[in-house]
Amino acid sequence: MEAKKNLLTREGLKKYEDELHDLKVVKRKEVAQKIKEAREQGDLSENAEYDAAKDEQRDIEARIEELEKILKNVEVVDMDDDENNLDHVGFGLVVKVKDNEFDDEMEFKIVGATEANSLKGKISNESPLGKALLGAKRGDVVTVEAPAGVIEYTILDIYRPEA
Repeated sequence: MEAKKNLLTREGLKKYEDELHDLKVVKRKEVAQKIKEAREQGDLSENAEYDAAKDEQRDIEARIEELEKILKNVEVVDMDDDENNLDHVGFGLVVKVKDNEFDDEMEFKIVGATEANSLKGKISNESPLGKALLGAKRGDVVTVEAPAGVIEYTILDIYRPEA
């Protein structure tokens, strides 16, 4: 069975590639220097700096492995594709919606699961809201099953995010 593709926007791909480069080139050297300095202090059994540096090294290596796994099976969804026009909500686009019950307006960027961050308004195409929004057009009302009940959103606008 083929592994699931990690869908990313170009922006998301660049962010992950930059982070991976920084971890491999900069952070690895920094932590190696910390370990070297801590070793020079003598007895490692009671050396807090050494333990902290080794923990940091472990965290860096785990994140490098995680990023490499994401990037190994990545598929970039290009927002300039014909299928990603502004007539309907698509991957990588921003959608402005109104919560019909509370009359609140919100904006969401539709991204892949690995790039999702609700605090930054980035929702996964696989989330209940993301699935409901995909393919909808301006003026459409979409319903989403949420733990608090059914929520209705009216689509106000669809646009490309600013670069």
